[in-house]
Amino acid sequence: MKEPEVNLKTAIEHGLNEEEYLKIIEILGRTPTYTELGIFSVMWSEHCSYKNSIALIKTLPRKGERILVQAGEENAGLIDIGDGLAVAFKIESHNHPSAIEPYQGAATGVGGILRDIFTMGARPIAVLNSLRFGNLQNPKVKYLFKNVVKGISDYGNCFGVPTIAGEIYFEDCYTENPIVNVMAVGIVEQDHIMKAVAKGEGSSVMIVGSSTGRDGIHGATFASQELNEDSENKRPSVQVGDPFTEKLLLEATLEAIKSGHLIGVQDMGAAGISCSTSEMSARGNSGMIINLEKVPTREKDMSSYEIMLSESQERMLYIIKKGKEKEIFDILKKWDLNGSIIGEVDGTEYLKVYYNGKLEAEIPAKALVLGYGAPVYQRETKIPEYIYQIRNFDFNILPQPKDYEDILIKLISSPNICSKKWVFSQYDSMVGTNTIPLNISDAGIVRIKGTNKALVLKTDGNGRYTYLNPLKGGEITVAESARNVVCQGGIPLAITNCLNFGNPYDPEIYWQFSEAIKGIKNACNVLNTPVTGGNVSFYNESLNYSVFPTPVIGMLGLIENLDFITEQRFLNESDSIILIGSNPENISGSEYLKIITDKLLGDAPIIDLYEEKVVQKVVQELIRMKLINSAHDVSDGGIAISLVECCISGNIGCKVNIEFINRLDYAIFNENQSKIIITCSKNNQDTITNFLSLFNINFKIIGSVGGNYLEINDKIKIDIKHLEKLYQDSLENLLGE
Repeated sequence: MKEPEVNLKTAIEHGLNEEEYLKIIEILGRTPTYTELGIFSVMWSEHCSYKNSIALIKTLPRKGERILVQAGEENAGLIDIGDGLAVAFKIESHNHPSAIEPYQGAATGVGGILRDIFTMGARPIAVLNSLRFGNLQNPKVKYLFKNVVKGISDYGNCFGVPTIAGEIYFEDCYTENPIVNVMAVGIVEQDHIMKAVAKGEGSSVMIVGSSTGRDGIHGATFASQELNEDSENKRPSVQVGDPFTEKLLLEATLEAIKSGHLIGVQDMGAAGISCSTSEMSARGNSGMIINLEKVPTREKDMSSYEIMLSESQERMLYIIKKGKEKEIFDILKKWDLNGSIIGEVDGTEYLKVYYNGKLEAEIPAKALVLGYGAPVYQRETKIPEYIYQIRNFDFNILPQPKDYEDILIKLISSPNICSKKWVFSQYDSMVGTNTIPLNISDAGIVRIKGTNKALVLKTDGNGRYTYLNPLKGGEITVAESARNVVCQGGIPLAITNCLNFGNPYDPEIYWQFSEAIKGIKNACNVLNTPVTGGNVSFYNESLNYSVFPTPVIGMLGLIENLDFITEQRFLNESDSIILIGSNPENISGSEYLKIITDKLLGDAPIIDLYEEKVVQKVVQELIRMKLINSAHDVSDGGIAISLVECCISGNIGCKVNIEFINRLDYAIFNENQSKIIITCSKNNQDTITNFLSLFNINFKIIGSVGGNYLEINDKIKIDIKHLEKLYQDSLENLLGE
């Protein structure tokens, strides 16, 4: 089959611009072949090169005493947790594929992030997710939602990794472009950490796993474009997953790594063979000779272009020490997997691709790769006009509620607040027997076998906050995820991030992105949670909607002693309830404001990072002194909803009195940050208040645990069983299940 002529028009059709096309000609000293153009187009796509984001991402704090590899250097972040162990963790997006083919889009998102973990020698022990959809009353949204959940659950359950935590939000802006972010976490002995590097002239290059097909070709390019009316025709750009093959790949790869016969390992995710060969060569200051006729294919007459760009799933690239090929083949045979030597490492620093003896591509490997030769841009910024409009709203004109109980019922029934048990019950959260089950919790906990430690893990993000104020939205996302870790008894160690935004060429979108990066940076610096890596997903727009700027943080925390594990549920009759942190009466960005006005108004909730740091520190200390019985942060829905969740999970009521200056509704429904509700026995109350008095921090004893009702001031008194039914059943009612 005759290949198309390569010219500027062809390059533009591949998602490149004129400047980039001319740069390719300059690098090669000639016009690229069609295969070379395809390789450059996927490697220089936003999805692979981060060309519009890397300059800002590099401003994030990326160093820390526990960090073992710097962000971007390897497939995932790596954190030292002592005892000769490390944690590999990372979060990534699969938004566009999930909008077009929700089941496979979500499933392959899980598969891809799991491979990033076990290529480093780590056994995956947990998966988390962060999901955003439109209004569930829309049939298309309901279809997307159900199939994304099924894709995540089927792949994770079949592979055998527990999904232990996550978050789900619903806003109209995600109607056509859902956000599907998946985080994976694994444990590795530090002696068996594997890097994604190719070196050692003459070392064999082996492709392992599934055969290569035409599925997923230009998947990376597809992920770097806005969704439009033609997107439905790009279903071939969505890969198809096989979790059973992935499970075999996991076991074979871990065994091969422990054998000591491998130099490097990388999975084939975005851009397939193009990505793994060029990135591993660049890291090792080496080159590769690849013979495509040796790549196992499952479709006839595949061209070199198609083989290099295919994103068929469950494939790995091994770099094998010279002379140790048989030992690796024996391991693959044991696990019933295919492997094929497709080339070797050389010292030229060029990626040379042959097909049946014909040289189809010869490219300097580093010219293709993020952080080396791929283009880097910093786009124009402009403050959006809507920012000025929403900030001018006068909150004094809002009427005070006539029925506080009705407001609370609407909040607890909101799809953004109510129980997501319909979703989480489809996930196997206990496979592996390491998960520590909690009844409604701030974060997921998984024990580390052979130690008295556990990891506490959380994904957090609120696009509404970031839309209202990108800087504060970025700060809040980090602060809340850390606060959730602290409330479970952990110490926040580091983050991975997934940054979901619109078109970076739009100055208003790029302003949102740059401000959110500043916010994440501010919070990470104050809370000492460096960034280990992550993912940027731009072009999250469709014909009718532009999504909220949605940074999602995956937080890793360590529980140093299992005795420190703390739950949010109220435990004992007569326990004192203490609110730690200030409580300004400001309802900007709150679910309460959205319910009563159906509008986005004002600013993001209030956050003071230094108050946040002190609040988290004192709660950490109280937990370690074993003085408190429960801890729960205040977030969506405010103090009122946090109290409901504590009561429901503990199956016991409470009676509280919340002080206010002007309006009770603004005091109990605001979502201003840096607040934690704790409980303690009466015997420990004075010790705790004396301890808190040592710090420049606000706190107040607001009530006590007991009875069958949630009582707030003289405005709310609702039976806990009634609240629990509303909380547990609302999502199923919306889905008609």
